[in-house]
Amino acid sequence: MTSAETGSTVVVVTWRGAAHVETCLDALAAQTRPHRTLVIDNASDDGTAALLRRHPSKPQVIRLRRNTGYAGAMAVALDRTTTPHMAWLNDDAAPEPTWLAELEDTLAEQPLAAAATSRLELADGTTQSTGVRLTADGHGADLTEPADEVFGFCGGAALLRTDAVRAVGGVPASFFCYYEDTDTAWRLRLAGWHVVSAPKARVRHLHGASTKPGSPLFHRWNERNRLLMLLRCAPAMIAVREIVRFALITALLPLRRAKPGAANFHVGLRARVLAEVALKLPATLRARRRTGEITTLGRGAIWDAWAGL
Repeated sequence: MTSAETGSTVVVVTWRGAAHVETCLDALAAQTRPHRTLVIDNASDDGTAALLRRHPSKPQVIRLRRNTGYAGAMAVALDRTTTPHMAWLNDDAAPEPTWLAELEDTLAEQPLAAAATSRLELADGTTQSTGVRLTADGHGADLTEPADEVFGFCGGAALLRTDAVRAVGGVPASFFCYYEDTDTAWRLRLAGWHVVSAPKARVRHLHGASTKPGSPLFHRWNERNRLLMLLRCAPAMIAVREIVRFALITALLPLRRAKPGAANFHVGLRARVLAEVALKLPATLRARRRTGEITTLGRGAIWDAWAGL
């Protein structure tokens, strides 16, 4: 592989994906646009490695010694990508044959866009995501209606300009899982890039095959990484406001008579989130300073333009 390569590298991150990764690879083998397939195996112990070796498409496989999560694996993949474009694809996703062509054509038509996000559909045909919006309190939330431009891309199926991602600091490997896509999109926007939707790039997604949405671990990663993303990307007042709000809610929860509902309203989980944010604070603030060095648009301008829409 050389820097003179053209086209896209489709990166599939898998962890214990034996039940579904073959379907993903079959769909990639049926793509109408030539590409390189790179699978990052996060130390699977369920026979995934053998399935990857036997698959007729013969993808390039990098098997890691430990599970580094989606974010960590994508960071490894970025270091190994030499094509102009890098696609992110979940191992439980099956793209339609024209998926990659639609994404590549979308970026070719919009030179100011650094990322194009797909239309992800659940098994019953309902739309899961056509992109990501930024809520008024700094959450990333899936859009389900088509839009020409979106705040961020869904990491389950998207195409990015490789050099643009590298220029804004790459993938936040320490996030492990969740919000690595919204954080990356935010930094791309701060650097002056756009993010667009490609609704004709359709993908069927099992959703949650590797992780369990609603589980304590899911909420821990989501809450922690949202706060870290805000510290890295948002205006300082917004980041401080949301951390203080999170801490106050945590402190007041024991006074509630009603039993906590979702796991993210359990005091123990929230206390752990705050401890992890504190532990990661020095590195996060260094990342914030580095982001400031490549920023061409003010943090406040991005927030005002997209938060709450």
